[in-house]
Amino acid sequence: MDKMDTKARIFNASELCSRKLWQLVTTENAEQVSEDQLREAVAELAERRHYLTELQSLGKLDHPRRGA
Repeated sequence: MDKMDTKARIFNASELCSRKLWQLVTTENAEQVSEDQLREAVAELAERRHYLTELQSLGKLDHPRRGA
């Protein structure tokens, strides 16, 4: 089992604080975060309704949220 498989399997976005999720979403180093992990982090932030304006401005949200 390689290192990336282990990291991907133990990643649980709901266990991380919003600040850490935001750091993962905005990281410059693509090797640190897989596409699946990135999607999970964005979805968790959107669910918590944290950083919505920033996520939208980065084009990370699929659909703009009304009333946000």
